[in-house]
Amino acid sequence: MRLDPPAFLLLNLSLAFYNAGTIWAHEIDIFRSWKLVDAASFHTIQSAHWHKLPYWIFVPIGLALLGGILLIWYHPANTPSWAIYGALICQMLALILTALLWGRWQARLAEDPLGSQSSYLDKILRTHWIRTLLVSGYAVFLLIASIAGLGG
Repeated sequence: MRLDPPAFLLLNLSLAFYNAGTIWAHEIDIFRSWKLVDAASFHTIQSAHWHKLPYWIFVPIGLALLGGILLIWYHPANTPSWAIYGALICQMLALILTALLWGRWQARLAEDPLGSQSSYLDKILRTHWIRTLLVSGYAVFLLIASIAGLGG
């Protein structure tokens, strides 16, 4: 069975909005709720969170990145290339900044005995909106690509 370009684009769009939903959950609820946790419980909660991430975050992000790269060559003819590249740039920037900032801060937060009072959690809370906007931008670019590529 071969997936045709319109279906492949819609599959990527669905994944983009799934990823946007998860990043908004982190932005609005998860990280902010961590501020309410006492230091004795913090690392238990954070550890439980980390054990779930491979399934509901890392696999979808990996699939989205692969799909975003493949969309460069495999998409409906009417799809604007700027929208596909825009989506991929947003994905790449989010991943690079995660590796340079948020991922490192998360690792340091996991070791910080201050837990919810850690300066690393404060840094995450002050700057995570950037990653949220990048992941949301990726979804919007793919929405534009889908409307243009499938509408005409």
